[in-house]
Amino acid sequence: MITDLNRQLARIFREMSAMYTYIGNAERFRALAYQHAAQAISGLTQDVTRYVESGTLEDIPGIGEHTADKIKEYIHTGKIEKYEVLKKSVPLELLDMIDIRGFGPQSLKAIHENLHAQTQEEVISLLVDGSIAKLKGFGKAKVDNMLRGLKLHKVVEERMLLWDALRYGEKVKSRLMSIPQIIHIELAGSLRRKKETIGDIDVLVSCKLEDRKKMLTAFTTSTDVKTRLASGLSKASILLKETNRQVDLRVVNEEEWGAALLYFTGSKEHNIHLRTIAKDRGLKVNEYGVFRMSDDKRLGGKTEQEVYELLGFQWIPPEMREDTGELELSERKKIPELIQLNDIRGDLHIHSNSSDGLNSVEELARYVLENRRYEYIALTDHSKSERIAGGMDEAGFLKQVQEIRAVTKKLGKDVVKSGAEVDILSDGSLDLTNELLSQLDWICASIHSGFTKDITERIIQACENPFVCCIGHPTGRLIGKREACKVDWKRVFKAAKETGTALEINAQPERMDVNDALAHEAKNAGVKLVIGTDSHATAHFDYMELGVFIAQRAWCTSSDILNSGSWNDIVQFRKYKRKRMGYLNNKIAF
Repeated sequence: MITDLNRQLARIFREMSAMYTYIGNAERFRALAYQHAAQAISGLTQDVTRYVESGTLEDIPGIGEHTADKIKEYIHTGKIEKYEVLKKSVPLELLDMIDIRGFGPQSLKAIHENLHAQTQEEVISLLVDGSIAKLKGFGKAKVDNMLRGLKLHKVVEERMLLWDALRYGEKVKSRLMSIPQIIHIELAGSLRRKKETIGDIDVLVSCKLEDRKKMLTAFTTSTDVKTRLASGLSKASILLKETNRQVDLRVVNEEEWGAALLYFTGSKEHNIHLRTIAKDRGLKVNEYGVFRMSDDKRLGGKTEQEVYELLGFQWIPPEMREDTGELELSERKKIPELIQLNDIRGDLHIHSNSSDGLNSVEELARYVLENRRYEYIALTDHSKSERIAGGMDEAGFLKQVQEIRAVTKKLGKDVVKSGAEVDILSDGSLDLTNELLSQLDWICASIHSGFTKDITERIIQACENPFVCCIGHPTGRLIGKREACKVDWKRVFKAAKETGTALEINAQPERMDVNDALAHEAKNAGVKLVIGTDSHATAHFDYMELGVFIAQRAWCTSSDILNSGSWNDIVQFRKYKRKRMGYLNNKIAF
């Protein structure tokens, strides 16, 4: 997990990159250098001070002499002078808009210099009143695109990505766990249900009545509190300093814990349906417990399981509580055993420094052997059309195969498998030859361009290639930045099932692609799913947890997720597809 210092430095370097991007093409190399430095720092699993102390800072890919000096300056002084100077020379509040679809450095500069806009609110006002449309190079079509981009971006302005919310929530929970008066503590709300974006962070605790005041005072006066919004004997709300996000703490008695946890976890629809069923059975259920309606006698509520059982249901995992049929399943005692993180036996979407990753083949192999329980990982570096990501040609992949074999021999462990993330081009063809693809262990085919068009045919054509094992990040969306592409999913699911091609649950926090709803449809259509982290650094391996959450919300068991199986299972899956697609070349060893 990234440390606070690494996170602060990565944020500063990202902002410096945005500043140099805004300044113009003359500073594009500095912008790239700070972008790469931000990625490098974000990918570290150890605090950056350890690299400074050991003299190995500049050994980190992406960290050069100048960025290393800035890191040392920040560690020693708490600031970077160049960063402070840059902040005075650019409209800082506008820089957050650079990555919004329809905006960019040149557009923002024109708006700032011609219309003197300083804030996002002022830009929005100028878009709405037609002022920006009158500027040279803009016009109605561009303004409409900018407004659509702002609407999309609003999601991440008003809500947190699940990955970020989990980090902040666990931080608050960890701090509260040190308060001795607390008996039970749990994250609640949509965060407990693992929704892909989160509003406020909800935390539920139980303690004795006489301890509430002391516990709530400790919560609202912590050093990470920016503002205390409200405080009573049953609820307190604060804003966090680090994120300016709201945390709501609710306090209940120990005997109410299960009923309150169920109630404050939600979803609202799940709870309403549950209360309706309870009423039909002569019972009342609320945050205080389960009661018999005839005499208001309290029957229970100390645990969630007790509440469900009193109503005639099997306990339902929080990830399933969306009123999409889980209660009917529960009543028949048919809740599936959902996939768990420890079921995952390998990661099939990893980038090395052969393309745009930070780590070498050997570094990745050593990391997995020392830190993960994985049986395998597949290197899936980019193919040649992805120039900006350092994509490789056929010769580059063959060279990497030799490197993997050398590392395997050196370490005595066959954990790293050869592979590629091959581009699906605009005509549906692949960016690498079948001759090369046939020699690799795992092929992920992905779309990285043409997102505004219907990509159904491109995906289907890739599925029909005998060497494509799965389709990577199939919808192409980036949460808050890019909408999902137009796809006829019924046709894609049919093609994937018929050809024996898996679909990926990409666990990158900004992707989470496919989402839970599509993953559920794919599962029901008989399509195999693969969870991949799309890791570009060893720190990204932790994203596997997000992929598992998506699979759980899709009601997936381990049998639905291909990489919960052994490497032999993967090989058999690949053999089955090649045979199914009529590829019978027995000369290639598998």
